[in-house]
Amino acid sequence: MSPGSRGSSSHDDELRLPRPPGVLRRFWARHPVFADVLTALLCLAFSLVPATSFTDRLDEAVGIARLWPVTGPVVMVVVVLGCVSLLVRRRYPTVVFVGAVVVALAYLLAPLPTGGPMLGIAAYTLAVHRSVRSCMIGVGVGLGVIASVIAALAFTGEIGAAVAWNSLVSEALAALIGSLIGANVGNRQRYVSALIDRSRQLVVERDQQARLAAAAERDRIARELHDIVAHSLTVMVALAEGVAASNDIDRARPGATAIASTGREALRDMRATLGILRDDDDAPLAPVSRDTTVETVDSARAAGFDATLTVSGDRPALSSAVQLAISRIVQEGVTNAIRHSRGAERIDVRIAYRSDAVEVHVVDDGEPVVSAPTAPSGYGLRGLRERVVLAGGTVAAGPGPGRGWRVHARIPLEQENHER
Repeated sequence: MSPGSRGSSSHDDELRLPRPPGVLRRFWARHPVFADVLTALLCLAFSLVPATSFTDRLDEAVGIARLWPVTGPVVMVVVVLGCVSLLVRRRYPTVVFVGAVVVALAYLLAPLPTGGPMLGIAAYTLAVHRSVRSCMIGVGVGLGVIASVIAALAFTGEIGAAVAWNSLVSEALAALIGSLIGANVGNRQRYVSALIDRSRQLVVERDQQARLAAAAERDRIARELHDIVAHSLTVMVALAEGVAASNDIDRARPGATAIASTGREALRDMRATLGILRDDDDAPLAPVSRDTTVETVDSARAAGFDATLTVSGDRPALSSAVQLAISRIVQEGVTNAIRHSRGAERIDVRIAYRSDAVEVHVVDDGEPVVSAPTAPSGYGLRGLRERVVLAGGTVAAGPGPGRGWRVHARIPLEQENHER
């Protein structure tokens, strides 16, 4: 079994399709070869049995029908070949229909009106295994050819009126009945097949959406972990270096306490972030989006920087996405200043709440840098930009006008005002 068939089978199992109704219909569908052989044998029987009585009634024949002892074997061969062609009717429905028309024309050589079910079976096959339009065209053209030949033979006196009318009416009725049944069955099969294909497509799309959502969630968790781990470890490293450089145990004790406090905060945030990976329904869907701006500035101050926080304007009620974005902007800016700004001593954080937006500035006074303080493949400023864009804002980072590095973000509050 190919991988594609295994995938289709798994999708069919997932669809949980109901069992098709009807014992005979299910048996017929599961054994197409047996069905075709049985159809060909029945058609052959109904087509050849009436012809056995023609030899004794040649005195009633007219025109070319008087040659039945010569043409009879040819007609029998044509009928047999036509019935045998029913074995491949599913694969070549048009060829089988053309053969049925030829068989119907061969019946005109008989001394008496006769016929068979082959044209009806061929019309049914054309409607089911091709299309209703193909069946209508085929039946129209086939009956037109039969009617033209019958009219030509009748006007020349080669066949009698009874043979002409009976042959035309019987073949037309057989083709009409086969077409109507075939159109009904074919349209139902195509409709059910379209529904099943659409259901399979929906299952595939659902799986794709689930994979995309899982990938997006993994990326979001990676950004959260980067923000937590990068900032906390940066502060802890700076504090540890200060403790190691101090020979006074009493002066080093606050730094060690700050290291422990920062580690506990990082562990708490990581547990909240990784909690969404649990399978139980009570797991939080997102990490707690608390305001960590003050803690971030305090950690920079504890690491030995002259860090200041300035907040202006009236703080509105913010959504969790905007609040988390503000906290992460400050955290990323302060972390980059601690890690990458050479000679930086001061870090200024300014948050301005305006009527239409909130603006965040993080500026340090270190030596100017040439490139962004983050690896191209990391989650630093790239993750920060994704987070701000998700909140509907913009962010810019680059060297400041004098010294140091500057991070500026603007998040509109129109959505917040509409929500309130």
